[in-house]
Amino acid sequence: MIREKPNSVLTIALKTITQQAQTETMPLIKPITTALAIVALIAVAACSTGPSQDDINSAEATAAASIQRIAELEALIENADSASTDSAQPAPTMPSGGQRLQDVRDRDEVICASRNNVPGFGSLDEAGRNIGFDIDLCRALAAAVLGDAEKIKIQYITAAEHGPTIQSGDVDLLARTVTLTTSREASWGNGTITMFYDGQGFIVPKSLNVTSAFELDGAAVCVASGTTTEQNMADFFRQNNFALEANTYEDLDVVRDSYAQGLCDAMTNDHSALAALRATLTDPDEHIILPEFISEEPLTPIVPHGDEQWFDIVKTVMSGLIYAEAYGIDSGNVDQVASGNDAKSKRLLGTEGSFGQETLGLAPTFMKDVIEQVGNYGEIYDRNLGPSTIDLPRTGRNRLWTNGGQIYGPPLR
Repeated sequence: MIREKPNSVLTIALKTITQQAQTETMPLIKPITTALAIVALIAVAACSTGPSQDDINSAEATAAASIQRIAELEALIENADSASTDSAQPAPTMPSGGQRLQDVRDRDEVICASRNNVPGFGSLDEAGRNIGFDIDLCRALAAAVLGDAEKIKIQYITAAEHGPTIQSGDVDLLARTVTLTTSREASWGNGTITMFYDGQGFIVPKSLNVTSAFELDGAAVCVASGTTTEQNMADFFRQNNFALEANTYEDLDVVRDSYAQGLCDAMTNDHSALAALRATLTDPDEHIILPEFISEEPLTPIVPHGDEQWFDIVKTVMSGLIYAEAYGIDSGNVDQVASGNDAKSKRLLGTEGSFGQETLGLAPTFMKDVIEQVGNYGEIYDRNLGPSTIDLPRTGRNRLWTNGGQIYGPPLR
């Protein structure tokens, strides 16, 4: 009988692997398992100098037993994975980031960049408390993430400090009648939901006998520097071939005071801001806001770049304020609605179903806290911009979408 050469051991072993892998009782060997078995057999063959037939038979048996054992182990692993998948619910995938939410909870305070010099949007009451439309958006956020709307810190900034403040990441929210533009979203932070639709215009003394912005050729106009307001004004005058004398000031209080002192013929800002500023003048009735809108100014809270979870939280809170009004839920009936039968309202209030609270890291009933403490969108608007304050009628785009407007947010489901 002719002895097999050493490399014949490898040949026999490879045949054994192939045969065993093809049997019905043995699962297919994964490629990596096959490769490991072959490497092991090559090592055996390399160390052999002249195996006998008994050696060959032993090698075949060892190879087959090893392969069978590996297959059994693989089957156990696969069964364990399957059982784990079937018996456990997958953990929710958290949005990237999440550190800001934890930071806010650690400091027990939401920091908002805003203002205290524009009635209706951001000012101080007689007791020195921050009030205003933008301030209440900050309070709503605090109620959502901390359960207490009063746990806010307002950092006063000028218009020129908008960008650097939110870029620094030192504040959690920028809510200061900020117009969202493509360049600002690219370089400053993420705009959330448009909470007020505005447009730029002009205010003039009645004594000027001007009734239209198209009569302002050659006018001296007071404006805040470093803002889209300044740029829009320049565009309007240039496009109409009007001469312009721009009197620019960094602080809006100085803009207003300069206009009040007669240092310019007109003052320009968003219509909402002009209404608020007119209310602070000595004799508001002696000034008129011209009817034209020369720009589109969607006002939105802005959050710093880099934390998608925080971005989603702010968007959801803003959307919740809007839907609360749409569903007829307000600070006076929230408890009654929470125990009622309307499925959409109960989902919003967290007493039935979910709209992503657990993924955002918020309590199921966080919107109930928000509405109880701050109110819905309509309550916030009326309290700060209604007849008892600056009397800015809620018309046009600032109505709910259900009433012909554009105040709308992602559905809560």
